[in-house]
Amino acid sequence: MPDRPPVFDDREDAVLTEVVGALVESERALAELEGVRIVQFAAAMRVALRRSEHRPRAIQEREMALRSIAAEIGVALRWNDRTVQRRLGEALQLVDDFPTTVQALSDGRISARHAAVIRDVGTELVDPTLRAAFEARVVTRAASDTAAGTRAFARALLEELHPASITERFESAEQQRRVWMEDGVDGMARLGVIDGAAKIRAMYDRLTQQARAIRVVARAEAEVGDIHPDAVQDRRTTDQTRADLLCDLVLAGQPAVDPTAGTLPGGLGAIRANVSVIVPALTAAGATDRDASIDGLSPIDADTARRLLAGAPAWDRLVTHPVTGSVLAVDRYRPSPALQRFVRARDVHCRFPGCRQPARRCDLDHNHDHARGGPTARCNLACLCKRHHTLKTETPWVARQLPDGSIQWTSPLGRRATDRPERYVAFVPEPDPPSF
Repeated sequence: MPDRPPVFDDREDAVLTEVVGALVESERALAELEGVRIVQFAAAMRVALRRSEHRPRAIQEREMALRSIAAEIGVALRWNDRTVQRRLGEALQLVDDFPTTVQALSDGRISARHAAVIRDVGTELVDPTLRAAFEARVVTRAASDTAAGTRAFARALLEELHPASITERFESAEQQRRVWMEDGVDGMARLGVIDGAAKIRAMYDRLTQQARAIRVVARAEAEVGDIHPDAVQDRRTTDQTRADLLCDLVLAGQPAVDPTAGTLPGGLGAIRANVSVIVPALTAAGATDRDASIDGLSPIDADTARRLLAGAPAWDRLVTHPVTGSVLAVDRYRPSPALQRFVRARDVHCRFPGCRQPARRCDLDHNHDHARGGPTARCNLACLCKRHHTLKTETPWVARQLPDGSIQWTSPLGRRATDRPERYVAFVPEPDPPSF
């Protein structure tokens, strides 16, 4: 493996350093301007509400003031007036319900994307005290994380603070499950579905596995040249293959063409969906209904979690730190490589900053290269998706694991970013049996 080139070794590094620094300042300036715009939108919304107070009681009549102001702003900004009307409502909600977020945005500490995440997730908390506690913690996280990472943290925190359990909310939300269709352009259309997170993630996982199996066969045939002169080569992307498979499964009950039949036992039909379910011990035992999730990202109701747990062929037990929530140990009631289980359980997803690829789809990478003496131990292993594993191996990016499991990344220009391990709800030891 070639030695990593030194940092700032030529004029190109100096140019890149200047570019990155300028982009950081531009992002901060844009955030500050977005904070000002939100305050102005909120002020316009208040004017619309005051004018609506004197309108007749009919909803359409009362909305005329808002529509007129939205149209006024839309013409001035060359925006669609419906978009303006939506932004007015969102701005007032941010200013009234999330003042700390607006201040952080105006200070340039977070971006407009982070602010939208905080509003979208936090709006479920009706109690002002709970919402303020939620906002304070998420803003702190947003200042050092991506919008995607902030959303995952915010959703986990929402489950912790929400006065109603996920089971209660799921029973209500499940009544809204549906399938819908929207016409597109150029002869295309969209099909959407809303249902339980466990089912949707399982469907997507199975489609993805099948699509990748097809692509493996297509690449193998192309490499060996085993293609009939009159045959049509499969040049579809994974997204395109997933879409074709979904149409086949819905319309015909099975894929119309299965190129894996000769290489994959059972073909595409043998592929089963995989999801990683995290269930706290108390939830599994029925003592509480909180904190169950899929892939560490999507909260699910306790009943679904218990059903998945009961039907799983094997499951891991995670022992976590009672304060930090980081994973301390993993054991399993059926044999498998213990070290791999530990690392995947601790990491949850790819450990490159901002990447949320689930750990079960990632490679286990030696932070300090094995070829250079890095040990195969939990203190030197982390989950990296194919993209970021290749980035670390083939470029001067450096990953160093800290004692708490955090991964400190150093870019080729010397910038540092730290990805911290996800928190888990700690397992509570069972009390000593009563004395007789």
